[in-house]
Amino acid sequence: MTDRLTVDVSLDQGRAYSILIGRGLLDEAGVRIASLGARAAVIVSDSNVAALYADRLRTSLEAAGLRSGLVTVAPGEASKSYATYAEVCDGLLAHKVERGDIVVALGGGVVGDLAGFAAATLRRGVRFVQAPTSLLAQVDSSVGGKTGINSPLGKNLIGAFHQPRLVLADTATLDTLSEREMRAGYAEVAKYGLIGDAAFFDWCEAHWAGIFSGGPERDEAVAICCRSKAGVVVRDEREDGERALLNLGHTFGHALERLTGYDSDRLVHGEGVAIGLALAFRFSARLGLCPGQDAGRVANHLALAGLPTSLAAVPGGCGDADALLDAMAQDKKVRDGALTFILARGIGQSFIAPGIDAAEVRAFLTDELLAG
Repeated sequence: MTDRLTVDVSLDQGRAYSILIGRGLLDEAGVRIASLGARAAVIVSDSNVAALYADRLRTSLEAAGLRSGLVTVAPGEASKSYATYAEVCDGLLAHKVERGDIVVALGGGVVGDLAGFAAATLRRGVRFVQAPTSLLAQVDSSVGGKTGINSPLGKNLIGAFHQPRLVLADTATLDTLSEREMRAGYAEVAKYGLIGDAAFFDWCEAHWAGIFSGGPERDEAVAICCRSKAGVVVRDEREDGERALLNLGHTFGHALERLTGYDSDRLVHGEGVAIGLALAFRFSARLGLCPGQDAGRVANHLALAGLPTSLAAVPGGCGDADALLDAMAQDKKVRDGALTFILARGIGQSFIAPGIDAAEVRAFLTDELLAG
């Protein structure tokens, strides 16, 4: 097999796994999944991704002696619902998935979260493998074991921590992404530099075009992001502390997704994150924590990559400051009713800021809405 970039997630109690990164990994999936000791592997995918890659993946699985099956869902964030979760569980059971078998999540972040949650709860827990096909999923959501679905009251409020046994990030699948989805995934790439690696943000400013065009920068960026996330996950698997930093921009972003009804025609997750990153830095600057020039640099770079950076960029609007604040009140980082934000002292200097005054947030959002 071709040499691959490998990132190890060194969890204890036999739960360690590897993230493999490179072009053509789907064709190697059967051999690699068979090595986990399974007899069957059932794929969960959305209809768009399945049309592109499901037959190829099934051929690889069956060539390795594995019985295979396929469960498909509609594309888009709306599939992270109670109803679709039930359909996936029933579909896996219809394929006679046993505890020793493997569920393979083939797709972007929605499929990974949904299939992972189904695997976490089916027969009280079956093994699963992530085969992410979007940039966002390859650099972020496929790693770390967060699985779940959305509630009408908020994003990702129902779920479980359930680590995959293997992540196969075939970077050739990114060639078929739309420009919009590529940009959306790039927001999560830039996020890793903004959290705690100013040198990586510098690198992104110099090399982002190569990530988009599919040059060697693409695999390198995926590996750097996975390495960063793996380190955080090993130190704080269940988000009791440091792992919350990975939600930089997400308190704002998740609220925007809820207020747009998880309608991907209006706003996809990465676009919400991009707006959230810009808002987090502007809010930090407003509080006197972060230089204004850093906030401007963040917004300028995201805009250069084609991403939205303001509330006015949300198609159809996003309500008033009170609606935004109410949506944020369902964020998973809320403690004793008080808002917790991830803020920044500068690029690469993010920190957890509990107990932020709601009046400060409301005033900031009001001004952002007025700014247009």
